Formats: sequence, C-alpha cells, structure tokens
Amino acid sequence: MTDESHLETSGPPPSVGQRPLALLRRHWAMNVIGIAGVLALCYYGEAVLAVMLISVLLAFVLAPIVDLLSRLHLPRGLAAFVAIGLLLATITGIIYFSYNQALVFLQDLPKYTTTLREEVLRFRQQAESLEALAPESEKGVVHVRPARDWTDILTRGFGSASALVFAGSFIPFLTYFMLTWQQHVRSATVMLFSMENRNTAYVTLGLISAMIRSFMVGNLVIGLVIGTVSTLVFAAIHVPFFYFVGFVSGFLSLVPYMGVLLALVPPIFVGLGHLHVQGFLVICVTVLGLHVIALNLLYPKFLGNRLQLNPLAVTMALLLWGGLWGAMGLLLAIPLTAAMKIVFDHVESLKPYGAWLGE
Repeated sequence: MTDESHLETSGPPPSVGQRPLALLRRHWAMNVIGIAGVLALCYYGEAVLAVMLISVLLAFVLAPIVDLLSRLHLPRGLAAFVAIGLLLATITGIIYFSYNQALVFLQDLPKYTTTLREEVLRFRQQAESLEALAPESEKGVVHVRPARDWTDILTRGFGSASALVFAGSFIPFLTYFMLTWQQHVRSATVMLFSMENRNTAYVTLGLISAMIRSFMVGNLVIGLVIGTVSTLVFAAIHVPFFYFVGFVSGFLSLVPYMGVLLALVPPIFVGLGHLHVQGFLVICVTVLGLHVIALNLLYPKFLGNRLQLNPLAVTMALLLWGGLWGAMGLLLAIPLTAAMKIVFDHVESLKPYGAWLGE
C-alpha cells in the first residue's frame, strides 16, 4: 500500500528532455543577469575602472625599462621611480611642443581664412538649396531639436576638468606601486584561486601580460614608423607644419577601421590653400598605403597572434566600449576584449565565448 500510494502521489517522472531544457533556460537567464550586472558596473564605475586600466597599461609599457634598470643593480623602487619620471618628462615635452605648434598654427590661421570661408559658403548654399526643396507644408515650421554635438558622446563621463585632474593624479602612483609590487600582486592573485585552478590562473595572467605588452609596445612602434614616413613625405610636398602633422596623422592611423579617414584630416586641413591637386593625391596615397602596410605587415610582425580577435568581435567591442566609456572606451576596447578572450579560452564553461571572439 505504501509503495502504491507513493506512486500515485508522486506522478509520472519528468521526461529526459525536460530537465536539460529547464537547466538550459536557467543557465541563459543567469548569464543575461550576470552580463547586465557587469555592464552596469562598468557604466557607473567608469572613472575608477578607467584609471585602473590606464595604470595597468602604463605599467606593462614601463616594465621592460624597470627590469633593465633592476639588472643594472638599481633597487626596483628607484627603477620604477626613474621610469615614471621619464614617462612624465616625455608627456610634458609632447604637450609643450603640441601647445607651441597649436599657437603657431592659430597665428597662421588667417592665411586659411579665404579658402575656409569659400568652402563654408559653398556648403551653406547647398544646404539652402536642399531646404528650398522641402514641401510647402513644412515651410515656415520651426523644428526644435536638442543640441547634441558628437563631442558630447566622446567626452561622456569625463566630467569637469577638476574631476579629470583628480582622477588622473592617481595614475602615476598606481603605476608606481604596480611596478614595485608586480611579483607580489601576481602571486597573491594566483593564490585567490583553488589549488586545482592555480596553474591555469598563472598561465592566463602570463598570457594577458604578454598580450598587453605586445599591444602597447607594438602600437607605439607602428605609430612612430608611420609618423616618421608621413613626416618625410609631407615635407617633400611642402605640407605646412609637416613635422607636427606627420606624427599626428601617423598615430591617428592606428584607430581601428576609422584610422585611415582620421589620418587624412590633419594634412588635408593644413594643406588647404597651399597644395594643388597633385599634393592632395600624394597625401591620400601615402596615408592609405601606410595604413595597408601597417595592417598587413607591421601588425602581424609586432603583435603576432597575441590578439586573435575576428573583425566582427573587434567592431562590436568598439561599439560597446565606446558607448559605455566614450573616447576612453575606444582606446581600451581592443586590449580589454583580447584579455577577455584569453580568460574565456582557459575557463571550460566559457570556451564557447572565446571561440566566438576568435579568428
């Protein structure tokens, strides 16, 4: 009687296909909630996370210098201090030189006034001609649109100048302590995992370190190579401020996908009224050719297979991080996504996501 009553009240057992389906639905629901939580944390914690990530990138760039000074029997703390001092001196020199060149350019700006006014007048006439084609019912109607410039999107989250300076003041100190406590931080991070996962965590951290170092140093070297060649070509065709515009164009060319268009803006703008059609054609061919060479020759040489991201993943990463953090997100999108892929590749449950991001 007991067995029969138990069978009657318990009901038929669930089919084999029902339980995996329920688990799959719960699994995807938890994933969606987790992803939403991470994105919310990134969105509201932008200032703190961006400062920490910039400090990490700078620490990886300066680590070879600190290691070299340490091999010369210099204490690691002093070596890190010297490396950061060299970095700050370099940044100060670049800002000073850029500021002086900007002042010189502003002084020479009246030379471009006639050409610029003609271009603006031509575009205004075209806009008025298009407006004249509007339907009669819409003429005389005032359309109110919110004034939102594209710079508002790129500078979203930066806040006021004082907040930016306050956040940026932490970067040298964070970079210094990351350099001096590098081994301790890495070993302590590995110890956070269980015994069976520590070897995987150690390998993953090593791969992320190598990827970030290759990415930063590779982009710096490629930018210098492209900037040097651009400067020489612009000097040959007498582009004004070629010694400044060449390097600006070279580093703008490193921006994924949009770099070739951004790199054309500085030389074409300063060349208005000074260059003929042949000069602008040389600028276009030079920028496009250097961009193609960088993508097909320099990037594989200096970055190798460190990134292993497919173009769709890179584009979506730029869109996502640019939407979250603006211009800062565009700068950090590729190293962040590449680091995520390395983590995915070494976690069994996340390997499908790593395969989706990969080539």
